[in-house]
Parts: sequence; C-alpha cells; structure tokens
Amino acid sequence: MIRVLQLLNDRVRRYIPALEMIGVLMRIGSFSLVSWLGPASPFLLVWIVNTADAVLLTWCAALKKDRAYTLLNVFWVGVGVVGIVRSTGFTTS
Repeated sequence: MIRVLQLLNDRVRRYIPALEMIGVLMRIGSFSLVSWLGPASPFLLVWIVNTADAVLLTWCAALKKDRAYTLLNVFWVGVGVVGIVRSTGFTTS
C-alpha cells in the first residue's frame, strides 16, 4: 500500500502544474454554473466537483509543502462534504 501511494505521489509531483490547472478550472466551472443557473443549478454535482478539485489541490499543495494552500483546500474539502450532505437531503436544516 505504501508503495502504491509513493508511486501516486511521484506521478502527481511530475504533473503538479497541469493538475493544479485542472483543479482551478474545475472550481471556476462549478462556481460559474451556480452563478449562471442560480437556484436551478445541479447543486449536488457542483459540490461533488468542488470537493474533487479541493482534494486534488490539497494533494498538490501538500506535496509542494505549501501549508497555507494545503490548509485552505482542506477547508474546501470540509465545505464540500457539508455541501454534498446537505444536497442529498441527509439533513433537514
């Protein structure tokens, strides 16, 4: 398992600039969708995309040892999880 994680980290390190750009474009796309569609937005999809890009950007920031962006994106992962839970109706508030 550790070997697999090491191989994945090596692959991510190799492509960090491209992966960060993909993550940023995902975030821009998801928030643009909400801006354009408003209440008609597919909120569950938006939160899934937002959480996926936050995981990707957290991984890149952690490998770069950028504590500020790691913390910021970990926060967005948490926000995304809450958004997913609320969008699926598991909570009543």
